Amino acid sequence: MIDAGQPSALDGRAQELQRAFDAFNQVSQALTMAYEGLQGRVESLTAELATANGELRRQHDAKEALAERLRLLLNALPAGVIVLDGDARVSEANPAARRILGHELVDQLWPVLVRSLLLATETPAEWQSGACRVAIVESPIDSAGGRIIIVHDVTTAHGLKTELARNQRLVAMGEMAASLAHQLRTPLAAALLYSANLCQPELAEVARIRFAEKATAQLRRLERLIREVLLFARGERAGSGRMLVAEVVADAAQTVQPLFRERAVAYRVDCPAAQEQLVGNRKALAGALVNLLENALQACAAGGEVTLTARTGDDGRLRIGVRDTGQGMAPEVQARVFEPFFTTRAQGTGLGLAIALGVARAHGGNIELDSDPGQGSEFVLLLPLESTTQPEG
Repeated sequence: MIDAGQPSALDGRAQELQRAFDAFNQVSQALTMAYEGLQGRVESLTAELATANGELRRQHDAKEALAERLRLLLNALPAGVIVLDGDARVSEANPAARRILGHELVDQLWPVLVRSLLLATETPAEWQSGACRVAIVESPIDSAGGRIIIVHDVTTAHGLKTELARNQRLVAMGEMAASLAHQLRTPLAAALLYSANLCQPELAEVARIRFAEKATAQLRRLERLIREVLLFARGERAGSGRMLVAEVVADAAQTVQPLFRERAVAYRVDCPAAQEQLVGNRKALAGALVNLLENALQACAAGGEVTLTARTGDDGRLRIGVRDTGQGMAPEVQARVFEPFFTTRAQGTGLGLAIALGVARAHGGNIELDSDPGQGSEFVLLLPLESTTQPEG
């Protein structure tokens, strides 16, 4: 006998199987779509990766091409280029740097190279390296302390500048030849007159001594004039000796103090920069300072005062000021006061200030003038200090 409920049970299982099969088909379709989507994404990423790789290769090739161009440019530059790392060690140097400094530079410590290869000159940032005169400029290139050093060979330019200065002095000598002849003739004529009087047999001994002293004074004036003319024509060359500011001030004081006592003019010194160092020709610098002091002395009457100050300015340069309590200068006189042979005094040669300015410029400095009529004058000798010309590192 057949159970009447059996077909119903079979139908239920068939329906469950159908639902399961339908669910499987749905999952299968979903997986297929997901796979297709994933495959599309993979293909897209693969294409993007290929594009990125191509871009990276192009960037790499471009960097290599840029690096090659930079290398060729550095090799072609006439200026020396030196790259320092954070420890001040040379990591790169172009051929011009090796040629100018005459030494293998890579892997060397820059401070050691400076001490062994470079000698300070009278001009800030300029150095002597063997037969070459070089100018050095330094700049930072990264936050780790790296620096780049640019070395210029200025030997030819320096020679031309020196020759130009000499030619300018010679031109000034030519233009002032008539004035020079007058300056020489006056003391010479006076000396000849006094000397002629010495030949008179009836001349008293006291008068003979007086005429001899006057003739000697005029001859000394003539000798000093000739010496200053030669000094101006030749020009003072700065040496490479080191000295304290106090030494230069003391040398000048030794020369002028007797003159100040004789003229009853007070001489005062205020020298807070006494222990600073200078590089140059000590005799020339002291001579320039003496010229400024003598000029100030001539501007003062008895009872006046000349003050010399030596201090470091805000720009790091030495400022030696010579101020007098004289009558000051009119603007038209100030405009010509440094001209060779220009003088407002009957007994002056007009070369003292011109020589002082030449010495200052030979040492990389200058002279400034501050004067008001009735208020006195101040000449300020500006000079680079030795410490400002040392390269860092």
